[in-house]
Amino acid sequence: MENVEVIVEDFPDEETMASLGITSKWGLLGLYVGVPITHQSVFSMNVLPERIYLYRRPIVRVAGSPHYVVETVRDVLLHEIGHHFGFDDEELEHMTEDEE
Repeated sequence: MENVEVIVEDFPDEETMASLGITSKWGLLGLYVGVPITHQSVFSMNVLPERIYLYRRPIVRVAGSPHYVVETVRDVLLHEIGHHFGFDDEELEHMTEDEE
């Protein structure tokens, strides 16, 4: 991956929550912001980096135990990287069904 930042914040900001229709600050673990590779063109100039946000406190809460934090971060990060490569939530869920 090129030109992709990974940013860790405690919670999503209010603007992000409102734009996604999320009412609880605990309801979002990660977010990809950018143009998926499948929609990029050699003719478009993408100067700003793509961004993957990881929301620390919701991730820790979902992990439930310090032993599962790394696994939860891994799962959320791979999910958001999947969006970078153009997969939607349904496709990502289908791909991870085999892991469970």
